[in-house]
Amino acid sequence: MRCKNGHSHEDCLCHHPGQGALLQGFIQPTLLLLLLEEPSHGYELTRRLSELGQADADPGGIYRNLQKLEADNFIESSWDTTGSGPARKVYHVTPDGRDFLDTWVGALTRNQDLIEAFVDRYTEVRAKLEGNE
Repeated sequence: MRCKNGHSHEDCLCHHPGQGALLQGFIQPTLLLLLLEEPSHGYELTRRLSELGQADADPGGIYRNLQKLEADNFIESSWDTTGSGPARKVYHVTPDGRDFLDTWVGALTRNQDLIEAFVDRYTEVRAKLEGNE
């Protein structure tokens, strides 16, 4: 079977929601979670994102999101001048940032239940269809 663009169904991503589509905007709560664990600078956050499966996160996008989170008062920054290298901007979560993260976790929890129900039902339907073939 081929899609409208001529790709084989198994290889086609034309109509498949990728991780980016499903998790649009997920970088901000992920950054907040990492900063809640431990205040960090941007380069360290880039490294830690890979531990959560976001190794391909755009470094420029990470810094833009940090700026947005700071403008929204969800994080604050200070300059770390300790150490031998140049000063680094270290970010930490504010109380408003914790509230924002709590809201995200609530929404993710509700969506997790919906997704699990969808996947369970799909699995049942596929099993019935495959049993009839």
